[in-house]
Amino acid sequence: MAEPRYAVFLFPPAIDALGAAIKPYLTDSPLGPHIVCSAVDASGAFFQLTVPGCDREGKEIKAELMLPNPMVRMVVSLHDDHAFGFGDSLS
Repeated sequence: MAEPRYAVFLFPPAIDALGAAIKPYLTDSPLGPHIVCSAVDASGAFFQLTVPGCDREGKEIKAELMLPNPMVRMVVSLHDDHAFGFGDSLS
């Protein structure tokens, strides 16, 4: 079974405030920039995201980002490997 994935959207002022530090974690899409992560935890003062990545040697790692809760706009659960978003479902 595939690991669950989430798309976490931040408010635009949050992206501006975080600046260059958040840019490597952002993925662009027609719906706007977001962070793809494997786990989220919103139970504390900070919204914790577990983000897959690679270290300098190319080995897989899991980084943990902690953002103040008010920076998070929306979380979307991605249930499969297909692209997500809104499209013409009649074609």
